[in-house]
Amino acid sequence: MAKIGYARVSTKGQSLDYQIDTLEDYGCERIFSEKVSAKKSKRTELDKCLDYLRAEDTLVVYKLDRLGRTTKQLIELAQWLESNGIELEIIEMNINTNDAMGKMFFMMMSAFAELEANLLSERTKKGLDAARARGRKGRRPKISDHIRRMIKFLYNEQKLTGEEIAEQTGVSRTTVYRVIKENSNDN
Repeated sequence: MAKIGYARVSTKGQSLDYQIDTLEDYGCERIFSEKVSAKKSKRTELDKCLDYLRAEDTLVVYKLDRLGRTTKQLIELAQWLESNGIELEIIEMNINTNDAMGKMFFMMMSAFAELEANLLSERTKKGLDAARARGRKGRRPKISDHIRRMIKFLYNEQKLTGEEIAEQTGVSRTTVYRVIKENSNDN
């Protein structure tokens, strides 16, 4: 009967420290953590965590949305945990799925988590629509022909790496390689 923690943040710039500290304080003997969006179906550390869990263990997370964004994701996970004899504890909400009230509350909170994600998506779409109505297209500006020629010239000289060309031209390394690829497709 071990408490196993799982911590997740959505972007590389976010910190896992608070979640990990909280899980350690809660008594988790092992913690799996990762920086990946919940929208991604491939969450490597969550998969490792689930493989590690055994019957009578408890999966502990700081917040419900660390496990998933949709009701479907969360319900499927809850069913898997239950069928494998694993409890779920959500620290922030003081929920434990070992009793009927905990299970019911988990299902309700799953629905709210999905609602929150859907509302965020709707607000984002409305913001983009409003920006488009004002003439903004929401894309990065195209790079000038002058910069394109400079990238091609520097690449053909074969003296600089893609990273160095990017630094000199003020574009990303990905843009450098895209311009080079477009150039090779034109030939």
